[in-house]
Amino acid sequence: MHEAVLILLFAVNLTAFLLYGIDKKKAVQGNWRISESVLILAAVLGGGIGAYIGMRFFHHKTRKLVFAVGVPLIILAEYGAYAVSCLHS
Repeated sequence: MHEAVLILLFAVNLTAFLLYGIDKKKAVQGNWRISESVLILAAVLGGGIGAYIGMRFFHHKTRKLVFAVGVPLIILAEYGAYAVSCLHS
């Protein structure tokens, strides 16, 4: 069970990272973009670390307050939920 959760978290974080990269590329090219709600949702669904690394690596969405503050808060919430779950195990 533990391995499956780690694999799922890796996949979600990789997906979030790639979404930020794809959106940055589309922004530079002036093409259709990935919606901000999808980018935030990827972080909320467990991809907070991948989203944050994607923001920094691709220099994307770092000036928007909802991302600059929201993604780190999502990460803190994810770690908080993990810590609480460990206490109840």
